[in-house]
Amino acid sequence: MFSDTHFHFHHLVENNGQQFGTDILEQMARNKIYFGLDIGTRRDDLASRAQVLEDCLFALSDVNMQSKLRKSLYLSAGIWPDPDSIEDRYSAIETLKESIEDFMESDSIFARHLCAIGEGGIDHHWNPSGADHHCREDYDEAMFYGEKELFGMQLELAREFGLPFIIHSRDGFEDTMDVLRAIRYNKGIVHCFSYGKNEAKQFLDMGWYIALGGGLTYTKKNQMDDLVDMLNYLPKDRIVLETDSPYLAPVPLRGQENNPLNIKYTYDFVSAKLGISTDKLDKIVDENIRTLFNLKA
Repeated sequence: MFSDTHFHFHHLVENNGQQFGTDILEQMARNKIYFGLDIGTRRDDLASRAQVLEDCLFALSDVNMQSKLRKSLYLSAGIWPDPDSIEDRYSAIETLKESIEDFMESDSIFARHLCAIGEGGIDHHWNPSGADHHCREDYDEAMFYGEKELFGMQLELAREFGLPFIIHSRDGFEDTMDVLRAIRYNKGIVHCFSYGKNEAKQFLDMGWYIALGGGLTYTKKNQMDDLVDMLNYLPKDRIVLETDSPYLAPVPLRGQENNPLNIKYTYDFVSAKLGISTDKLDKIVDENIRTLFNLKA
């Protein structure tokens, strides 16, 4: 029923075991999910993430479910801007490209389901106590430049493969726009959009889709009017929804580990703010995903 453009399936299985992953896939199949995208964050994680998906898929006892999910699950490959990847960016890009080429020639059942490059981009949200230990102290002038260069190289890679790109942009709007203006490859989504109406307009004017995640459901009451104004400003043919599992579980599950099944709460929230039915929003998102990722009807 619902499309989900983002879930870190590998991470979920690492935390909870293969049976958990198989159970999630089974419920996704029962919910008649149209599209699910496992997005990459490391230079060399594509094949291992695909193998996790494959192992969980074949653990399903229902072969009809297996068949349906094989058609619905896709992957991307990209590099999140962590300090090590930024410093080693030339080697990282080379490894990423090789891993993509090898995967597309492999015997994986998902070898033809690589549909995007990313996520990659700019992150200036400093959270040293978080899982990524993202510290402002690690970023001098050379690191800020390197982060933008790593982003730009991934955009060029997306151009080379003719694939959409998944932008990660957090507390770094101007730097993100600097790179987009320089590279001029504007095809893809702004993942977990966290800016306002003015920033949305600039992304939209360039041709980007806007991906809405569970973080929207955390909006404070005194900011809700601005959020509703922004949501209603977005063209309906540029909206997609995502979970960002295992992070950003939507209300009423905030603080829990997220998973793709929770996308329904984000659909409920966004559809209510847009004044349309959940079913209508679902159809809108499915059509947008079909167009963006060039999927067969």
